[in-house]
Amino acid sequence: MKSFHYVITDEVGIHARPAGMLVKEAKKYESSVMIVKGGKKVDAKKLMMLMGLGVKCQEEVTVEVEGTDEETAAAALETFFKENL
Repeated sequence: MKSFHYVITDEVGIHARPAGMLVKEAKKYESSVMIVKGGKKVDAKKLMMLMGLGVKCQEEVTVEVEGTDEETAAAALETFFKENL
């Protein structure tokens, strides 16, 4: 499993538009992609679950990637977070 931490810099956090983009990005990979905030862990490929986390600006999330293409997926998702969130 590969994982990384990221502090959200988008002013409004993970709201509808970037959440939709994140789901689309996560679905490109075979590996499971989980977003962890506090004690909650959700599937990044499920929009409503992702938005249900209520991640706000300056909050830290952990992204966990596990599967056959985890190396590629983790690197791409980390880049995605830096560019979009």
